[in-house]
Amino acid sequence: MPATIKTISPSTNKVVCEVPAATIEDARVVLCQSEDAFSLFKEMPFAERRAIVVKALALIQERKMELGREISEQMGRPIAYSHKEIETMQKRADYLLDIAEEALAPLPGRPESGFKRCIKKVPVGPTLIVVAWNFPYLIIVNALVPALLAGNSVVVKPSPQTPLVGDRIAEILFEAGLPKDVFQVIQSGDPAMLRELVQQPEVQCVSFTGSTAGGLAIREATAQQTISVNLELGGSDPAYVRPDADLKYVAAQLVDGAVFNAGQSCCAVKRIYVHADVHDEFSRELQEELKKYKLGDPMDVSTRVGPVISHAAQQAINGQLQDALAKGAVDATPENASFRSAPQHGNYVAPFILTNVNHSMAVMSEEKFGPAIPVAKVSSDDEAIRLMNDTEYGLTASIWTKDIARGEALIERVNAGTVFVNRCDFPNPDLAWTR
Repeated sequence: MPATIKTISPSTNKVVCEVPAATIEDARVVLCQSEDAFSLFKEMPFAERRAIVVKALALIQERKMELGREISEQMGRPIAYSHKEIETMQKRADYLLDIAEEALAPLPGRPESGFKRCIKKVPVGPTLIVVAWNFPYLIIVNALVPALLAGNSVVVKPSPQTPLVGDRIAEILFEAGLPKDVFQVIQSGDPAMLRELVQQPEVQCVSFTGSTAGGLAIREATAQQTISVNLELGGSDPAYVRPDADLKYVAAQLVDGAVFNAGQSCCAVKRIYVHADVHDEFSRELQEELKKYKLGDPMDVSTRVGPVISHAAQQAINGQLQDALAKGAVDATPENASFRSAPQHGNYVAPFILTNVNHSMAVMSEEKFGPAIPVAKVSSDDEAIRLMNDTEYGLTASIWTKDIARGEALIERVNAGTVFVNRCDFPNPDLAWTR
């Protein structure tokens, strides 16, 4: 009997969908088909490829509420927010569509009498996109739209937690007129198969979004190949609140940045450093803000925080909490009735605020994927920057201050790919995630 992937709802721990699991033999067939489709698709004029992508995106937006519900059912994000990911996806896609023709145009060489020289941008071939579960539509669009516009065929391997995303995009692309086999889906939850998949000779480019360990495994698996490998991995994203900041406003932004999607984002706020002059007042503002959040069933439109993705994730974040408390952290979480009455059968973790934290604690030194808000007191800008940079991760960071010039000067010293002043955890359509 063929193997299947059973997706377990984080909110009920019951199966919500089941899809056939591909074998490596199945995957080889798909890749051969993708290579054949590429040979024809690359000859399609850019304007025709663009028209197909535009039509598909419009169909996705028409169905955003239905697609958003499926996201909530599969990975547990509150239903009030799931369709907003699809709206954000459109903003990124619009930007990519705007720049595509210019980005793909040949680059002229230096003029020289008797010669004509240029650098042409040509498609590379079958492109494998490996997608994480936490923001599947937004992650896919980052690689899918450029790949198709450039004339590449695409194979997507969705997360086994959100397998229907790949199937839905396939349906919509073909409805929009994409030729057969230009876009295909391989369903698998086997890391060993993924390592073998990226080594197949048909694969010419890999885009991976997921854990740091997973990305390093992909890099190791492709080390002997001369193909392009793009990795978007984890983060331990710090924020620094200077004494001149608007504390009430900043508290609202940082609670949202730490707790949205149950904190399950590579760019979620994971560490907060607060100047000693305002530490206590700011901690109280955080408490007042967190009182407004409701933990509960993600299918309830009033819920703001749903479950974490799995029982293992629940244990991991609770383990970080207990480690911090054992080492002297103070639990400063405010009273919130919903935090004590979460549904019994899901992987729920109540958001929590910790003060008196330091870098000996896992909650400050390891990447976490949960609704934790650890707050450390610092005595100066220099101490804040030193601690912000004390990590092996470096995805995003934020400085909060009314002195914009000082904020801009400080972010120059932060070792992170995306840095903000008075903003956090924001998917800018025209900026990449970098380390």
